[in-house]
Amino acid sequence: MQNPGLLITAVLAATLGINSTAYAESSYQFKINGLSGPLYDNVAIYLQKYSDADNLPGVRFQATVEQEVHTAMQALGYYDNQVTVTHNAAQPRLLQVNVKTGEPVRIAKSDIELSGDATTDADFKALLAAQAPKQGQILHHGAYDGFKSALKSLAMRKGYFDADFELARLEVAPELKQAFVHVHFNAGKRYKFGAVSFSGNQIDEPRLQSLVPFAENEYYLASELGEFNQALAATGWFSSILVEADTSEMQDFTLPINVALEPERRNIIETGIGYSTDVKTRLKLNWNKPWLNSAGHSLSSKLALSEIEQSVEAAYKLPLANVATDFYQVQLGFRNRDNQDTKSRESNLVLERHWLLRSDWYRIASVRWLYEDFVQADQNDTISLIMPGLSYSRTKQSGGSMPSSANRLLVGVEVSDESWGSDASFFRLRGRAGWIGSAGNNHRFVTRVDAGAILMESLSQLPPSLRFFAGGDNSIRGYGYETVSPRNSDNELTGGRYMVTSALEYQYRVKGNWWLAAFTDYGSAWDDSPDWVQGVGMGVRWASPVGPVRIDFAWGLDDPGKGFQLHFALGPEL
Repeated sequence: MQNPGLLITAVLAATLGINSTAYAESSYQFKINGLSGPLYDNVAIYLQKYSDADNLPGVRFQATVEQEVHTAMQALGYYDNQVTVTHNAAQPRLLQVNVKTGEPVRIAKSDIELSGDATTDADFKALLAAQAPKQGQILHHGAYDGFKSALKSLAMRKGYFDADFELARLEVAPELKQAFVHVHFNAGKRYKFGAVSFSGNQIDEPRLQSLVPFAENEYYLASELGEFNQALAATGWFSSILVEADTSEMQDFTLPINVALEPERRNIIETGIGYSTDVKTRLKLNWNKPWLNSAGHSLSSKLALSEIEQSVEAAYKLPLANVATDFYQVQLGFRNRDNQDTKSRESNLVLERHWLLRSDWYRIASVRWLYEDFVQADQNDTISLIMPGLSYSRTKQSGGSMPSSANRLLVGVEVSDESWGSDASFFRLRGRAGWIGSAGNNHRFVTRVDAGAILMESLSQLPPSLRFFAGGDNSIRGYGYETVSPRNSDNELTGGRYMVTSALEYQYRVKGNWWLAAFTDYGSAWDDSPDWVQGVGMGVRWASPVGPVRIDFAWGLDDPGKGFQLHFALGPEL
């Protein structure tokens, strides 16, 4: 079969940005004919090292190239091949590599034996079924070596620390077109976790033991050691964490685990400056005390200043017996807002109970006291509310800070009633769903839906912090921040009883961490009947180490004459 051929070194030169004139004078080009698919790719890889060779054109160098092609073909089981290398005197560094393949070597015998505790291990059975060389297959030296490496790797990950090959031999009879594989792997005994001991810790050991994801005498899994390390890091209590198996103290096939810790600083101060088109320039000051006592209590405080909003809040966290998943938190916060037709000063005091459920749902039960002094359009009022609440959320993602796959769900409710001292009675419901998917390495899709509803007799009894507004970076692009809302007779924003927004976005990788995006957003915030609006636009994405940086140019199709909106945001897309 003829292949149009690839000028291998020309591709390399284009990739590396080499000048084409200088390249043509000093480098070899190989045009490979007669191959396709993996055979073609492997030969091309083998010949890359000769692209910039100093060898003079001639019979000796052509013989070297022919031998290299034979070696590349044999690696994939083709031992009987005809290879000729020719060149034109006018172009001595352009070599024509012509290959005619013969019958491949096939595996005539596959002698695979597994012994030890692994004979009943489902993961080893799956590995043998998927990767073990099988009779009748074309010999592939890389697959054979990969199979052996996979056996050793799986053994180490699952605690078969004495595992080794009793026999590992590959015999090839090229004249018979046959290969004989002999792999005898003795996994030996599987080790179990021993006791976990800590050193250097300033937190009570029972708290730390609750983070251990395995029990003593359970079978060893390297992945569980990784989970343990992540759980320790997530507490924020330690500046250094070293989790390692103590091989010097192994007895009766149990492996003790030693954890060396160093306490985190008592005070951590962080400052920062950011910008988004919603709140403009924002200054931040965070002061954290990651551990206050041996029980692991912590205190965090945040100050944020922007043109339209200023806030300060503090949170005191009390971990429970299961540190990783259960804790109480008390929060106190104050916020001043002056945006569009909203002016408000609010105070919040919240008591929360957090759980991570076995189903991977995160549950928060709370009681919040809100006092708000506000002006919303033509309404000037103060209100005090006591609101029990309950929310569930779940987030799954893979692929780093700009995930290739992710989904997020959030549902929550807050309730207020005059019978327990609130100034108004209502139910406030919130829900959010988002999904990210990929097609190959260069195509991403992002979609999300956000919704809310307030069930009560009169919205005028509700402060602006609980009403619904749409528009902005993470809502309906093409419209100003919180400018989509019902309006009074003076065209002032009043906030809505209901809200639904949605987004659909396609992203294409241009190069490396840079992407182009096209999107459309749709939604409304309303009281009686929705006035739907749509925004469309294009944007740029940069996959930064701390998450996607997004710049969007958007037009509001239902807000003519106002031109486009520039949106800038940093952080998760869902």
